[in-house]
This record gives sequence, structure tokens and C-alpha cells, in this order.
Amino acid sequence: MKPSILLLSLATSLPLAAWAQQTVTIVTSFPKELTAAYQQAFQKRNPGTKVEILNKATAAGVAYVRELRAGERPDVFWASAPDAFEVLAKDGLLTKYDPGIKGIPNKIGNYPINDPQGFYLGQALAGYGIMWNTRYLKANKLPEPREWADLTKAVYFSHVATSSPSRSGTTHLTMETILQGEGWAKGWEQILRIAGNSAAITERSFGVPDGVSNGQYGIGLVIDFLGLAPKNSGFPVEFVYPSVTAIVPANIGLINGAKNAELGRKFIHFSLSPEGQELLLDKAISRLPVLPETYKKAPADWPNPYTGKIRAKVNFDSDLAESRYYVVSSLFDQSITFRHKELMAAAKAIIDAEKKVAAKPNAQAAKQIAEAKALAFSPVVDEAKVKDQEFLKIFRDTKRSAETTKRMTALEEHWSNEAKSNYARAVALANEAAKIAN
Repeated sequence: MKPSILLLSLATSLPLAAWAQQTVTIVTSFPKELTAAYQQAFQKRNPGTKVEILNKATAAGVAYVRELRAGERPDVFWASAPDAFEVLAKDGLLTKYDPGIKGIPNKIGNYPINDPQGFYLGQALAGYGIMWNTRYLKANKLPEPREWADLTKAVYFSHVATSSPSRSGTTHLTMETILQGEGWAKGWEQILRIAGNSAAITERSFGVPDGVSNGQYGIGLVIDFLGLAPKNSGFPVEFVYPSVTAIVPANIGLINGAKNAELGRKFIHFSLSPEGQELLLDKAISRLPVLPETYKKAPADWPNPYTGKIRAKVNFDSDLAESRYYVVSSLFDQSITFRHKELMAAAKAIIDAEKKVAAKPNAQAAKQIAEAKALAFSPVVDEAKVKDQEFLKIFRDTKRSAETTKRMTALEEHWSNEAKSNYARAVALANEAAKIAN
């Protein structure tokens, strides 16, 4: 028998378990530029080992892990959303692991870098902000935005893009940061006005930076590395951290009931080692390491959250974010994602009416515009409701009964219909105000 045939015969006769022991499976929402770098580096350091990447939006990744039985689950969960890790931890789907890496601080500001209970670890740091295409802004004579509030201005109508929190964990964190920084009512007003100015609600968070980089959109709401990576790679884009932002860890954790927990631990340890942290400095990745020593090897203009150059006003509360995780996502979809055309129509009618009233002031018209704004830019769920634990439980239950599912569906349908009605009424009021001002 030829040697190659003999080797093939021996390989195919090995039990599947033996092959599984050589594969570490990672569920992640991160882009290929990042995952491929770690995949290649880990496989090079560990010959004969395969890194399998399952790329899923964060919410979809959480659902995927939930659906599998112990012993069949992937090994590592790796994403930016600490609230998603809280969901997994409370569902008993993460297991404790201490890699013993020295030099990583306990906190960034007031926020723990690692889960105090030990179920997940900070692997990088992240903030949330605004990116824009410099050529697009120049061509359209638009000012550079600096704050979330800037994006609510009429001048940016149809020039902005964002994603949905139900489709993107990083977008969920961005919206939750605004809600925590501004409060529920004012935060939703800001989010609704920005969404009303948005040309698109993209399918994935990557659609926003890709669209801004290629000039499809002028401005996008993004997690920092999705704005910094194209900038550092030579695209005509800029990125800014608004004052109302948060610096929180992007996390990595060992899944409970993993197929290959030992190799999962090895991958997590590598990602936090000096070698693993230095990979974050690749221009195509452009992430903020949790290991402070790594910044000594970074370019001079690299954002360093440990030096205080990034002024983050929001002390992010992951417990609060976790408690209303599914409510925020669902509310965004019912009032924005699925009603975006109606919301944009309301925003446009209000903008047009305001222009006419500015040129020809009229008290009655101004009053109707104020009413239109209140209808279009107020959340259909008030803050008292999201403090009601019974209400939150409808959305937080991981194994919903038929009755709970029915209640949740009825609530979502009610929100959608109320949003549609509010937007239609806002259009009518704004149009009436415009006629009065003529």
C-alpha cells in the first residue's frame, strides 16, 4: 500500500471525537479581518489545530447557543456586547475560566473589564461614535458632526445610516449608550430623530461602515473599530467619539457544555496574551487592547482609553441593559425598522413645515409642529413600563409558553400600529402647519 493511501486510511479510521478534539469552534459577530487574523495566528502556534468560525449577529449567536444541548455547543463566544454575555451567563450557558494573564486592570473607568463573577473576560475595549465620508460631506456641503444631537438636525436628512439592535450587538450597545446617557424619553427622542434622518436601516452593522466608506451614505453610527479600521486603511473617512459615549469591554467567554472546552480555554488565553493583543493593532482591525503594555507598540495617534483622551460620560450599566435587552430591540424594530418609510415621511414633513414657519412665523403653525414632533419622536413605551419586572419578564423568558408568546406578539403589534398612527398624524399636522404658514 502506498504511504499516502496508508495515511489516508489511518486518518479516516480515526473516530470523529478525535477530529473534534483538534477543532475549536468560535461563535462571533466580528468581521473577517479580525477573525481571520486570530484564526491564522492560533493555527500557526498550534499545528494540527483548526479554528472554526461561526459568524453570526450577536442576538442570533445567543439564540444559536441556546438551541444546542450540552456537549454539542461551540467552545467560545466572542462579541462586543456585555449585555449579551449577561444574558448567556444568567441562562447558565457560560462557564468560569481565569486565564491568569498579568497586567490587565480590573476596571476601565468605573466599569469592570472582566465579569466580576468570572463567566466572561474583556478581550478588547470599545467605544461608540460617528463616522463620516469626508468627500461626501464636502460634496454635499455638510458640517462635520461631533455629537449624537448633531445628527437630529434637518441638514442631515437622508444622509445618515444605522443598523437595528436586533440585527447587531454593537448597534444595540450604541442605542443603549444613548438611552443611558440621555435617559429613556430624551434618548428615544434622539434615536427616533436620527432614524428619521437615516437613508437606511442596514441588515448588519457592517453595512453602515461599508456604505460610508464607499460613499453610499455620508454618516454612520458605529462601534469605534468599524470606523477606525477603514480610516487607518486609507479610506476617506473620519471617526469621532461623542461626549455621550461609553468605553466597555468587548468580551470573550467559554461556553458551558462546549464540545472542546480545553481548546476553547487555550484560544481565550491566546487572545489575551501579548501576542494576541498585538493583533488588535493591525490597521485592518484597529481595536483597543485591554493589555495596557500593548499601546507602547501602537502608532502615536492610536486612541488609548487608559490615558483619559477618550472622554466617556456614560458609566455603562450592563445589568440595566440586560434587563431590557429584548424590549429595546423589539421597540426599535416595531417603531423604526419596520416603519422606517413612515418615520422618514414624518421627519420630512416636519422639516418642510419648520422651514416655512421660520420664513413666516405663525403661532398656530408652530404649535402644530410641536405636536407633530411629540407624536413622531416619542417612544410608544414609557419609562415606567420598562421598570415593571412583570412586563420585562414577557420578553426575557428564554422558554416562552404559548400564552407568553401570544402576549409578546400582541404587544409588538400594538407598538407597530401605534407608531404607524403617530407618524401619519404627525405628517397631517406638519402639512397643516405648512399651509397655515403659506
